[in-house]
Amino acid sequence: MSGIGAQRGELLQRNVEYHLQVSDVLERDGDGSTLSNGQLAVTIECGGSGYLKIGPAVDALEKEAEGLGAAFYWTLIHALYRVMRIYDHDDALRYEEMLIECANEEDEENRNQYEFPEVEKALPACIQKTLKEKWRIEDRRLLRAHGKGPYGAWIDHLRKMQRLSRLRVEQSQQLLEDRYYDGPPLPSLLVAFKDGDAITACFDEEGQHMLEGSSEPTICVVFSPKNADEVKHAMRVIERFVAFNTKLFALVEELQEKEHAGSDSHRGEPSLRVA
Repeated sequence: MSGIGAQRGELLQRNVEYHLQVSDVLERDGDGSTLSNGQLAVTIECGGSGYLKIGPAVDALEKEAEGLGAAFYWTLIHALYRVMRIYDHDDALRYEEMLIECANEEDEENRNQYEFPEVEKALPACIQKTLKEKWRIEDRRLLRAHGKGPYGAWIDHLRKMQRLSRLRVEQSQQLLEDRYYDGPPLPSLLVAFKDGDAITACFDEEGQHMLEGSSEPTICVVFSPKNADEVKHAMRVIERFVAFNTKLFALVEELQEKEHAGSDSHRGEPSLRVA
């Protein structure tokens, strides 16, 4: 916490549940294996995801200029995917596709038991129009053109997140694969457009099963404390992750304040929030 800083630490704790650990043992389901040659592993695990309701911001930006809301959304999603595991419309669409496949395998009598969230229909019109294109070079120009406008602070946060996401910091991926985790990291962030929308509904359904097995850490870097370069690299990985999350949740809180000035803006206890 001394390295992260009290202000940044409090910001993260208000929004997401991260656990940082440095150890000479990598654990999975309580079964630990000591690392060789005096190595250490620094890991960050997510025990409860953050929440970003992006719909109101997209609507406000679209009113400012056509295409600006979509440009903001796709640029944000692109940056997030570079750094962390998130749950967004793509995950919800895949979940819906899985439901449809399961229903098709059922007898006709049982198919009526399935409820489909109709994720695509629940997306804002500007996002539906750009689903196939997603992030484009024109988006960058549009965001830059409105960087001094009424939503310049949001765009500034986004541009800083973009820069941080471009920093290449390799994790110990092979080590994670060798540990045979049951699934990918738990999502650090749920990105939905409205409270209780189709994306949130899919997340809540899938979230019931996300903590049943072991999940690989969100961050994992193995290093030798005797090797200065490896220590610096491990520090860079953690520093980028913390810096990125700081910008992300500063943006989250600004969007909440904009929409819910003077009122309680929390979603409530997310499905993955655990003790």
